[in-house]
Amino acid sequence: MYTYVIVPASVDLAAGRSARREPGLKWCRFGDRVIYWTTGVADSAAGRRVRTLGTAEQSSRGLPHLVVQSGNSFRENFPGIRVIVDCGRYLAVELSDDEVLAVSHGSGADYGVEPLPPNVTVVVEARHAGRRARTTDLALTVLADQVSATHLKDSLLTLTTFGTRHSLSEGYRQAGDWVTEVLRTLGYAVTRIAISVGTGSSFSIVADKPGRLGNPQLVLVTAHLDSINHADGPLAPAPGADDNASGSAGVLEIARILADRADDQDLRLVLFGGEEEGLLGSEQYVQGLSQRDRNRLLAVINMDMVGSLNSARPAVLLEGAPVSQGLIDELAASAHDYTTLAVDVSLHPFASDHVPFITAGLPAVLTIEGSDSANHNVHTRDDTLATINYSLLCDIIRMNLVTTAKLIGTKTSINDLERWRQSSMDLD
Repeated sequence: MYTYVIVPASVDLAAGRSARREPGLKWCRFGDRVIYWTTGVADSAAGRRVRTLGTAEQSSRGLPHLVVQSGNSFRENFPGIRVIVDCGRYLAVELSDDEVLAVSHGSGADYGVEPLPPNVTVVVEARHAGRRARTTDLALTVLADQVSATHLKDSLLTLTTFGTRHSLSEGYRQAGDWVTEVLRTLGYAVTRIAISVGTGSSFSIVADKPGRLGNPQLVLVTAHLDSINHADGPLAPAPGADDNASGSAGVLEIARILADRADDQDLRLVLFGGEEEGLLGSEQYVQGLSQRDRNRLLAVINMDMVGSLNSARPAVLLEGAPVSQGLIDELAASAHDYTTLAVDVSLHPFASDHVPFITAGLPAVLTIEGSDSANHNVHTRDDTLATINYSLLCDIIRMNLVTTAKLIGTKTSINDLERWRQSSMDLD
């Protein structure tokens, strides 16, 4: 048995610090709420301390667990399981021993379940968000303003017309051919990397743009190109507009905007195959990464599901690990200065192409739409263009574009600035 109480984070600031010194008392923060709990006898010292923190004391014979990445999908699979805290992509739930067994045999392709980690923050608003003056730079503003909803719509329209982009399908091959041609036309050096997907073979697409320095660092911007239909089978329609034509279109948009600009560092764009089968493309890419590239890899910015507005506020989740904290801070600052996005942060990486990099000790961050509470369409035939919110999509891409430009040292020409000033005057 355990006893728990949910405390608003604002209250926790006053009461929680002293409570956390109580032996046997555990805590876990989910955004604006903190769960305190203790296992064992409710009238123990820790149990009595729980009762001093709030009036919503609960007792349960189950144990608290954490659901990561797709709380909505978990709730659809297990509607009878008690949810303690719903924080969009993250849930705190209580599970009996039988429910733990049932969950372990459930479909976990979209989410992970683990015992609730004690004394950690699962997800929180980005540091300094909304509490510092904006520090925009004219050259970066010029770049951010180049993000075009029209270009993104065109890319999404093409990417969703291949029937399915299952990694072993003809549709995926056709999508890969189209993406390759787009990137080559922009001037990138494009190669394909063969990958294994089960007993079959597929590929990832890599596009390089060299920097001007003699010994450049390397920045990766990535997304997965494949899609899947879990509901009806691998050959069923899987337009994958949000998951993940949105991220792939974002990579192409960043490629378009940076194509003709001079950079100090090397830029590499990667569109992975095999993500929906278990991060196969990114895992095999990291395994094959040369020691030189590992040593000079500055950042990996991954886009996965960046186009569906599933919450009242336009929001982005930055998901990484301690090795990614510097990159998370850069992305959060770019979001604050150049977009209207609310930013949440989590250091619990799961089930997207940033994970193999983090596992290898490399700084990678997943950028993903802020919540999945209303997104019931992914991995079905209903993940269509109708699910896309272009304002949100453009803002997340602006954040990633500006951060990429900072990292690679993109130069903005005088002509760019003059064109931007003229367009601004025309709008006035």
